[in-house]
Amino acid sequence: MENNKINLNAVPKLGFGLMRLPEKEGVIDLGTVCGMVDAYMEAGLNYFDTAYVYHNGFSEKIVKDAITARYPRESFYLATKLPAWCIRSEEDSERIFNEQLERTGAGYFDFYLLHSIEDGNNYDTYVKYDCFSFCMKKKAEGKIRHFGFSFHGTPELLVEILDAHPEIEFVQIQLNYLDWNNQLVQSGRLYEILSSRNIPMIIMEPVKGGTLASFAQPGVEELLRKERPDKSIASWAIRFAASLKGVMTVLSGMSTPEQMADNIGTITNFEPLSEREEDVIRQVVAIVQKVELIQCTSCRYCTPGCPMGISIPDIFRALNTARLYPKDGRPKMYYRGLTERSGKASACIECGQCEGVCPQHLPIIDNLKEAAEVLEASS
Repeated sequence: MENNKINLNAVPKLGFGLMRLPEKEGVIDLGTVCGMVDAYMEAGLNYFDTAYVYHNGFSEKIVKDAITARYPRESFYLATKLPAWCIRSEEDSERIFNEQLERTGAGYFDFYLLHSIEDGNNYDTYVKYDCFSFCMKKKAEGKIRHFGFSFHGTPELLVEILDAHPEIEFVQIQLNYLDWNNQLVQSGRLYEILSSRNIPMIIMEPVKGGTLASFAQPGVEELLRKERPDKSIASWAIRFAASLKGVMTVLSGMSTPEQMADNIGTITNFEPLSEREEDVIRQVVAIVQKVELIQCTSCRYCTPGCPMGISIPDIFRALNTARLYPKDGRPKMYYRGLTERSGKASACIECGQCEGVCPQHLPIIDNLKEAAEVLEASS
């Protein structure tokens, strides 16, 4: 891998996302992570994606212990990100970047991203502190090989940024078959914009935070298994994203060796979706969308700043199950156990911190009110 000569099309189709790493007693399980890294590399795959804020900073630190200290630097690609919400001055970008180099021990980053660009605060921060120019300066210094951004905004903002910044080499977007026509995420429109400009895409949330790996709706999993009994439920989501033209890599935040093995099998024996399988996915979407669910991906950007310590994504998981099965007592049982270590939904003081950082633009305050009514009811 020579400096500034990486062939974007040579990047493996499966990227190892380091956002949901396995933990033991609240600490990242280094032994399990090393085993997963080894299995991934042995399969000929080598794209790792982390960020300054993942696992409260420990994701970047685990990169050094599990990857850079154990493999030659030129044998893998490493991506990380600059977070707008940690920047208060132009000097902060330099400080954070140097801290990332120290944490990872990487020496340079193959792919460097402005993290979670969206309409409003995040994009305004990157513009205010001239972060686009900062990243290009680091590229000129040889500390960044390729520069892009991860995106959670509107199609209109995406066009605006791409017009203003032709230096952008790739864009990371949320894309999966359930979000293709989602009016908040608009995966399909974002894909079309990038595809029309021949800009390589990195796909995040292909399995939508694990929600496309198992379904509570009756008949969905049976439909998928009938068509392909040899494939896992999650593999359909990975194959959907990887089948799209212009996709550089599909990130999966794998938490277990079993997930790693399944995804490796999907990619190393890759079969693009057939027309019949695309029709099956359309049937799945139609069934799932009969019940409106909270489209939370468990990114947990909302939780660190919550003054009441509310574990919002876990509460939403319970509420979604309650919406699907209103007579099932398990959501309330789960909620009672959860709130022994987390603030209750009813504890929300409506400060709006969570909604300000939510990449999905969810009405979190209103959803917490519903959760309190449904999950804290005595019956």
